[in-house]
Amino acid sequence: MSIVDVWPSGSMALLTQSEADALSLSSKGELYELYRNCSLAVLNSGNITDNSKELLDNFSDFEISIIRNERGLKLELINPPKSAVVEGVVIKKLRNHLYSVLRDIVQLQSLGKDGENFLRKQYESESAYITNLIFIILRNAGVLKAGVKPNIAVCWGGHSISKSEYEYAYNVGLELGLRKIDICTGCGPGVMEAPMKGSFQGFSEQCEQDKCRMIGLTEPSIIAAEPPNAMVSDLVILPDIEKRLEAFVRLGHTMIIFPGGPGTAEELLYILAIKMSGENKHNYLPLILTGNKESEEYFNALTEFLVLCFGPDVTRYYDLIIDDPVAVATKVKQNNESVLDHRTITHDSYCFNWTLKIPYELQISNPVSHEFMAKLNLKRDQEPWKLACNLRAAFSGIVAGNVKEYGIKLVAQKGPFKLHGDKDIIRSMDKLLRSYIKQGRVLLSKKEYKPCYELCKD
Repeated sequence: MSIVDVWPSGSMALLTQSEADALSLSSKGELYELYRNCSLAVLNSGNITDNSKELLDNFSDFEISIIRNERGLKLELINPPKSAVVEGVVIKKLRNHLYSVLRDIVQLQSLGKDGENFLRKQYESESAYITNLIFIILRNAGVLKAGVKPNIAVCWGGHSISKSEYEYAYNVGLELGLRKIDICTGCGPGVMEAPMKGSFQGFSEQCEQDKCRMIGLTEPSIIAAEPPNAMVSDLVILPDIEKRLEAFVRLGHTMIIFPGGPGTAEELLYILAIKMSGENKHNYLPLILTGNKESEEYFNALTEFLVLCFGPDVTRYYDLIIDDPVAVATKVKQNNESVLDHRTITHDSYCFNWTLKIPYELQISNPVSHEFMAKLNLKRDQEPWKLACNLRAAFSGIVAGNVKEYGIKLVAQKGPFKLHGDKDIIRSMDKLLRSYIKQGRVLLSKKEYKPCYELCKD
């Protein structure tokens, strides 16, 4: 058995008795398993995986213990991944990520039932409470910078991409870095890593590498499937996938979507639902879809699916740029300047988009289950933004069944999730998902993929 000690710094060096008990190995508090699994994920940073169950099984003997003493507290790591330790000391960036896990899980504990109810009472609606909670989490993590002009490009895309697609995302990041634009991603491998690496190189060429911000937003059920990549400087763990997605669109200034699988389709449908909502017709949330020449087939299939579901007008909600990193970076720079003008006129914060109206259907956390997936309305007899919300939930459930521990268990126990909807929508969704499977965009592993879903035509 190997034991490595880590001494937290700053406010994380001091915990209340109840906070320490909730996370401690000795008392097996209510949040211990969550804390342990998130800590294991960050210690596994840089290692390629997309299966949370596999990661947890491989390190089943890992434990983390909080020990309080006269100096404050220390973290005792029992059998940590060898890659996280050099000469008996945990790599500094991983130590920083461990502090981030401790900070964000302690926040979850402090917002237990009593604290959560107290916070809720301060707001006129559940929606306002959720948005303010996200603001508090991001502020406590130090990623909100008051007075700084809009400068964050959110990069979404798949963890399972080809080498040439990775290189293209890197080159986009390089061009963004040369223009000193910060990067925010889901913090995992693939597209979540490539723009960060490129951006760091670009900042370095401008001799500004110390000012390069690499923000990674994750959530407990996905972090083990997508451990933070080695480039992430600021790690934030949101309570669930819905709050994570809202954090992206309120923190970021321009959204960029690269090729990906079901998770990327979920992200695109999320932002389209917001943009199609009538309440946001005067808001400004720029969106760019981009990839190399090899990705053109991917975007053609995606466009075909979107047009069938929402009509040809859907393409006016985004710019599509193929095989041109300079054009992407130039457009991002222009977009951020327009965001600056818009928020100055509307008196909205530069660092957090308060005026954006996010439908409550996109904010509430719905645990994925066979019943939930079967009841999703995937028919056209509803407002387009509502159809986008339901399609987003469907793809989110597929992601859970593919890579999240609880989703994998559900599918193993009860079989694939069943989805119902209009014939043409189901047929188009099936075609899109089959193209993802054929292109190897669903899983990182090369083993044969067995779908976790079944599409049923009504």
